[in-house]
Amino acid sequence: MTNAVCISCTATTSAPLLILDELGFVPLDKVEAELLFNLLADRYERCSTVVTSNLAFGEWVQVFGSEKLTTALLDRLAHHAHILTTKGKSYRSQRTETA
Repeated sequence: MTNAVCISCTATTSAPLLILDELGFVPLDKVEAELLFNLLADRYERCSTVVTSNLAFGEWVQVFGSEKLTTALLDRLAHHAHILTTKGKSYRSQRTETA
C-alpha cells in the first residue's frame, strides 16, 4: 500500500461522517471488497456512516462476492442503524420525464 493510500485511509477512517452513495452500483473485486470491509470495520461504533443503495440486503453478496464478508459487513452496518426504505420512482427519473 502506498503512503498516499495510507494517508487517505487514515483520513477516511477518522472522518466524523462518511457517505457511501449508490453502494453496489458497480461490483467490487476481492481486494476492493476487503478494503471497504476493513474501512467500515475500523469505523464501526466510532464514526457515523451513511450508505445508499438501490439493492436489497440479500443482493449485496453480488457486490462483495463473498457471503461471509457480506454478512459480517451488514452485521456491522445494521447494528445501531436507522434503516430507511424508499419505494417509488427515483428523483432523477421523475426529473427526466418532466423535462
